[in-house]
Amino acid sequence: MTNEATSEASIGTKGDSLLGNPPASGGDSPFRNFVPYSPGSDEEYMNPDQVAHFRQILNEWRRDLMEQVDRTVNQLQDEASNFPDELDRATREEELGIELRTRDRERRLIRKINETLDRIDRKDYGYCDTCGVEIGLRRLEARPTATQCVDCKALDELREKQLRG
Repeated sequence: MTNEATSEASIGTKGDSLLGNPPASGGDSPFRNFVPYSPGSDEEYMNPDQVAHFRQILNEWRRDLMEQVDRTVNQLQDEASNFPDELDRATREEELGIELRTRDRERRLIRKINETLDRIDRKDYGYCDTCGVEIGLRRLEARPTATQCVDCKALDELREKQLRG
């Protein structure tokens, strides 16, 4: 799994590096209201309806991540008081470190979502950067920021694995 895939998987968005797990459907997930796209039999790939579907997914995901960042900032400001006990202070500092690392990963993911929305605007979305074929609706629903088809991603991961030994 690449660092990019690891980052996304580690914050609970997608797990599988190639196809991803189905979007979560409950709790605070940005995909809680997710409805898979059902294309018609003669529907053209990346038609306006499909593009709107993915734009909505990406915008909702970004909004959810931004809300989490805002909550963290507010929480840090609210908890600016000193903890009198050294153990309490050390525990809280460790928790804050974990929280800040998570938010940093989310910040990078927001940047990737923004880049993906730019691809949609340029009409480049949904096609593999490596070979140019369609990435596929289900893969894009599993990993909306995907830039490679399953085959090219698998080859990249195989090469990376061979380089690492």
